[in-house]
Amino acid sequence: MGRELRAQWLPALAQRRDWGRFLQQYRAEGADTALRCDWLAARIALRRVAGLEPVIADGWLSGRDTPEQCGPAFAWLRGRGLLTPSLVDRRARLALAAGNTELARQLAHALPPEMAPPILQWAALIERPRNEIDGLIEDPARGVESAALQDGWQRLARSDPDAALARFQPLLAARHLDPPAASQAARALALGLALSRRPQALDYFAQVAPADLDQRSAEWQLRAALWKGDWPTAAHAVEALPPALREQPRWRYWAARSAERQGQAEVARTAYAQLAAGDGFFAALAAARQGQALAPHDQPQAFDQARAAPLARRPALLRAHELLLCELRPQAAAEWQAGLEDLDPAARIEAAGLAYRWGWWEQAIATAARQGVSADFALLYPLPYDAPVQAAAATAGVGEELIYAMLRQESLYDPQAQSRAGALGLLQLLPDTAQRTARRWHLPVPREGDLLRAAPNLALGAAHLRDLLDRFGGQVTVAVAAYNAGAAAASRWLPEQPMDADAWIENIPFNETRDYVQRIGWHRVVFGWRRSGRAQDTRFLLGQVAPAVAAPGDAPP
Repeated sequence: MGRELRAQWLPALAQRRDWGRFLQQYRAEGADTALRCDWLAARIALRRVAGLEPVIADGWLSGRDTPEQCGPAFAWLRGRGLLTPSLVDRRARLALAAGNTELARQLAHALPPEMAPPILQWAALIERPRNEIDGLIEDPARGVESAALQDGWQRLARSDPDAALARFQPLLAARHLDPPAASQAARALALGLALSRRPQALDYFAQVAPADLDQRSAEWQLRAALWKGDWPTAAHAVEALPPALREQPRWRYWAARSAERQGQAEVARTAYAQLAAGDGFFAALAAARQGQALAPHDQPQAFDQARAAPLARRPALLRAHELLLCELRPQAAAEWQAGLEDLDPAARIEAAGLAYRWGWWEQAIATAARQGVSADFALLYPLPYDAPVQAAAATAGVGEELIYAMLRQESLYDPQAQSRAGALGLLQLLPDTAQRTARRWHLPVPREGDLLRAAPNLALGAAHLRDLLDRFGGQVTVAVAAYNAGAAAASRWLPEQPMDADAWIENIPFNETRDYVQRIGWHRVVFGWRRSGRAQDTRFLLGQVAPAVAAPGDAPP
């Protein structure tokens, strides 16, 4: 609570120029840029400036816009003649690296005339890569920094891979790119084509020098091979991954799939069996490929009530519990973290059990996970919202395990969860989406506070998911992707011809959404097992993803 008070009080002291009390109460920990600049202004105002020049210069060297509170500190540095052209140029380049062309242009105007043109040219390559690259092709004698050209080319390849494809050879010829530069240009184009699921991606990955095939490029080369159904290239791409990466379940699974599709049945069976001995999405896929039911490999924690009792009496944890009961969850979480700071790992695991007994699901799970607990599935996958989940599932015609899977991933059971984008509650609904869904389903139109309660949030979230399922022909995999990334994005990602769901998921271009879909798949397995007590048939993860208006290619929800 003191942190929150200080966060409001310090800016008020700064506004009143009460610098003495400001410095007494200022804490560097947790201070944002504006508050840090107020601290600099306070020191300047009170003439406590020893050693301040490098501190302000370090704050100046940021590619982001700085708040107005930083103006006095920067003006003080400028007045001492320390904001040199070199420092301005460095900040402009940091701004360009961050894509902040507006700031870069402002800084360029403060540079000597001979230093500004490269900054302005680079900014133009960021803002209008197609036009600028066309100009560089048409005028081979026109100078350009190699880093600026590479940046502009990467942006064109990512935003308009077809345009980059048409310009690749003309660019190489006009700019006389040497082999290393040509390899980097091919890599950027190959990535852009792969991220847009273009069939030519593999042709350009083949033009990338092995030394330039970094981890991201190697992964997308493999994904491009999966999209195209080129299994020999997929197998080769897996083998080309660094050994530590190759041993991850994801790439072990694709090595097995490649072997299977090339007729190496025994190799594939052995690899699938090894994967299915673990947990997670790729273990579930491996079990499905073998037609074997899978149960999570449960390892319950042995909680010690005698050891937990003194933990519950620790002042910070007492405060955390009382704040939780008052539904002041952010403040409760701050006290909780403070209360765990001096505990050993075993005591922190006991604290996770304590939070579980309090019904503080999100803190129990997060605390246990930070201590490496990954297989106590009762602790990590509680079932606290059965009545509203069942009601929402019945109304929307969506499986209960799917709703539980999504609320766990969306909010980690926190009914008051709020995202930076404004999504609210257990199923992280935007108010506008919730209101449109309510009208469509003839449900009470919610106010924002309603979305922080379990029953209305789950009802509207399940209805929204049902709408997505109907839009995508019942394909759960695509509807789940659309729930995370939006229906427009999921529509863009649909294949022209039906394809295996696992390969489609692997080619989702947003890392967050790909991970989200895979986690939802595994959560469904765990919740199915938790509710039934039986090993799960995971073949619902297989099937195909079909084009927009084709028959459903996924299992029923």
